[in-house]
Amino acid sequence: MDQYIGKILDDRYEILECIGSGGMAVVYKTLDHRLNRLVAVKILKPELARNAEFRRRFQDESQAVAMLSHPNIVAVYDVSHTDELDYIVMELIDGITLKQYMQKKGMPLNWREALHFITQIVKGLSHAHSRGIIHRDIKPHNIMVLRDGSVKVADFGIARLVSANQSTLTQETLGSVHYISPEQARGSHIDCRTDIYSAGVVLYEMTAGRLPYEGDTPVSVAIQHINSIPLPTRDINPDIPEALEAITMKAMASNVEKRYPTADAMLADLEEFRKNPNIDFEYTEEDLFQSAQEDEPTIIRNGESDSIRREESRQEAQESRNRGKKKEKKNPWPIILAILAILIFVGGITYFLYSSLFGPGGLLSSSGQEVTVPNLVGMTIEEVNEAIASGEIDSVFTIQEGDTVDSDSPAGQIVYQDPEFNDTLKVQDGESVTITVDISAGPTELTMPNVVGQDYRVAQETLTDTGIYNLTVTLDMEYSDSVDANLVISTDPAAGEALEEGQSVTLTVSLGAESTTITVIDFLNMDIDAARTAASALGLFVDDIQEKVDDSEKGTVIYQSISPGAEVEEGTGITFYISSGPTEDDEDDEDDGDTAVSTTKSVTVDLSAYTEPVHIVITVGGTSQVDASVDPSIGTYTASVTGTGTQIICVYVDDVVVQNYEQDFSE
Repeated sequence: MDQYIGKILDDRYEILECIGSGGMAVVYKTLDHRLNRLVAVKILKPELARNAEFRRRFQDESQAVAMLSHPNIVAVYDVSHTDELDYIVMELIDGITLKQYMQKKGMPLNWREALHFITQIVKGLSHAHSRGIIHRDIKPHNIMVLRDGSVKVADFGIARLVSANQSTLTQETLGSVHYISPEQARGSHIDCRTDIYSAGVVLYEMTAGRLPYEGDTPVSVAIQHINSIPLPTRDINPDIPEALEAITMKAMASNVEKRYPTADAMLADLEEFRKNPNIDFEYTEEDLFQSAQEDEPTIIRNGESDSIRREESRQEAQESRNRGKKKEKKNPWPIILAILAILIFVGGITYFLYSSLFGPGGLLSSSGQEVTVPNLVGMTIEEVNEAIASGEIDSVFTIQEGDTVDSDSPAGQIVYQDPEFNDTLKVQDGESVTITVDISAGPTELTMPNVVGQDYRVAQETLTDTGIYNLTVTLDMEYSDSVDANLVISTDPAAGEALEEGQSVTLTVSLGAESTTITVIDFLNMDIDAARTAASALGLFVDDIQEKVDDSEKGTVIYQSISPGAEVEEGTGITFYISSGPTEDDEDDEDDGDTAVSTTKSVTVDLSAYTEPVHIVITVGGTSQVDASVDPSIGTYTASVTGTGTQIICVYVDDVVVQNYEQDFSE
């Protein structure tokens, strides 16, 4: 049995069951006794918990991600770090991963559905990037699809820990390597555009129904991300609009300078496309398909270098052999002159670099000194100047005040410095180092905003974006005669009152005016005056009365638009058809003693719009002839009905009229 199931962590979190396991942690469904809610607890695996540096980074990263608060990001509620255990407490999601959804739904997805998903993903990325957090491992496996169709991005910030713990591109990383950016594959600098590239790959997979690059090994896939250009999505799936393909390919530009600079920029194009799917973004081929050859040089970290270099060397050798077969004899002098020009150029560059680095005043010259930047965070400018004057801080440093920012630190304290603590700098004799510092304006007291009269969904989003983390929003629904449905009636605490971290906020939301339901009676064969009186007494509104030729006595009800027994709200409108009496021919037929011939007709009901079993009732001339429960998986339901002369056929599906027409049974 699992060692954690049944245990209570920190006298608060009772572990109920294991719901998942990944490369670095095990996830458990857990009951938070303090707030009486179900949460997910992710516990670091023992083999990783034994690495002190990994545990420290796990703690730092998790606390940073806990500051994120957005509808499209899985919320992190709590982080615990003890000698025995490291875990984070997260929002419990009722859903499946986007990868599972795509496998279950079948590929490719409808482009409108893909647009719905990618828009929410990019919104989550925009929020995280605005807080300085890069995901680093965007892939369908880390996107959760909820039952209501919304999506949430999971494992923000944790991907950095996983990548740092892996030294090579092994088969275990194959799931992630299909989505990594070229700069990640090279091991070079990354920023928010790395997440944009990966989001582009996810959009590519959803719309094209396949990944842009495939390979037998992670190394071969990584090399394709660096050196190749993906096949345009419309070449695979022509149903994709041109503008959506342009967004996909721009997000996946191998040159980061050609990529969307921010998630907001990509989101703006997605929104313009949503409004007008025929929009032309006027991106050129250079914008979308420029080769990665112009990007920065390849620098592979650790053990990745050997495997990728061997693969690159093999490809270069093959290309060299291919070029050799096509080589023709040429005049050698242009080649000789080109070599001489290159040698002269290299010599000039070498001289320049030597002078810059080792010449007088050069960065690596023997003159000057190396200094280490002190830690100023937590001090005031006055304290720093006193420390410089007393010799505690080297006098080579001078302080320049930067911005004043909101912070939880006391007012006047330094909260950020540039250069950062422990940076080593080369300083020439007589020079000084300027450290720019940002100063805390002190914590800002947050008050309850006025959301009364707003749609409760807008109010919820306003409250979760206030800057107070772990804010719990509870809805209290009640009927109101004066406030429209879904609008906030009142809040607790009231507008203007102070909010604290972890506080619970209650929104009282209107359900609209409370309605009274009534059960519809059978009005068939009643005189219309009696039917009108009975409908009014019942609480129905008679909104239409039509006459139809029928064998029934003139003025009697032969059809009602709401079937008997149906539950409807008071004031619902009902339509009656009444008999205008038989035609003269019918009367002559009766005088002649002829009997009308009864014939049979087929009635077909389309069930493609239904997913659950339905109740079908078919009436002819107001009389029920078919009453059946049907599974909609059959697609269409056909039944036979009989009648004489011209009759009104009415088809009800779950007490709703879906067909209403005249049928001549004499034909």
